[in-house]
Amino acid sequence: MDLDPRLLRYFIAVAEERHFSRAATRLHISQPPLSYAIRQLEDNVGARLLARTSRHVELTDAGHVLYREALTLLRQAEEVRTLVRRVDAGLRGRLRIGFVGSMLYRGLPVLLNAMRAELPDVEHVLTELNSHEQIEAVRRGEQDLGFIHANPVPDEVLARDLIAEPFVVCLPDSHPLATRASLRLADLAGDDFVFFARAASPSYFETVLSMCVAAGFMPVVRHEVRHWLSVASLVSQGLGVSIVPSCLSRSGLAGTRFIAFDHEARSVSQVIWQAGAQSPLQRRAMALVTRQFPPPSGQLAALAPDGAAANEQL
Repeated sequence: MDLDPRLLRYFIAVAEERHFSRAATRLHISQPPLSYAIRQLEDNVGARLLARTSRHVELTDAGHVLYREALTLLRQAEEVRTLVRRVDAGLRGRLRIGFVGSMLYRGLPVLLNAMRAELPDVEHVLTELNSHEQIEAVRRGEQDLGFIHANPVPDEVLARDLIAEPFVVCLPDSHPLATRASLRLADLAGDDFVFFARAASPSYFETVLSMCVAAGFMPVVRHEVRHWLSVASLVSQGLGVSIVPSCLSRSGLAGTRFIAFDHEARSVSQVIWQAGAQSPLQRRAMALVTRQFPPPSGQLAALAPDGAAANEQL
């Protein structure tokens, strides 16, 4: 059975006007094509829909049923068209976002609130993963965006720096140096250290290790954990000292002190996405990321039209 939406609209007009001439005027067509269309519809459904008289028409029982169902079908068809248009415009869909824990103190909550405000019909699915897990997930197309600690990425993944912050020393508040406004890293040569695990982020492990070596000592690494908050939590329990990104000083973790020291290294966060054509939703999301984390002067502020801009352009 072919329920042509055009025929259904013609039938609804006749059913509501109870008059072919008035229905034709409402539809901006002449009466003969309208009469032909109704006969077509009756042939298609295999039932008489209208009882015609010289003055008006009445719906048959079958006509009453079809009128009710036709309204539902046309409304559903319009809802589908609206849904498809919104998905095509990047206003509906599912955005899969990976993140490292430190991003909770580097503007990610503000960004997510902006996404929810501007894309209220988008489902935002958040997954906490370490940087290497995110890179692989984005490369395989299992995540749309990732927020990572700066790491080398394969050709299939593009990256853009978001924010760079200095490191600070993290001490338990019972430590003899915890009241200092600043200190030398060499002052901690005799302490046990808690490190971000080498397996989770080799680049962070090497960065922190190199700062200690540059200060003249090889740190005694007693504990390695996979999340920065776990690092700070172990420190708060008196299980060692550590070197952490300064954003963790905003965590409000009791029992810790965060103290500046002189160094050149920076903790860099990046956003990553899959190389190649981007969906409309991904492009909208990247525009919001760029608004929240403007690129340095002279760099492009948005994706290239094909979504495959080089890392250094973003």
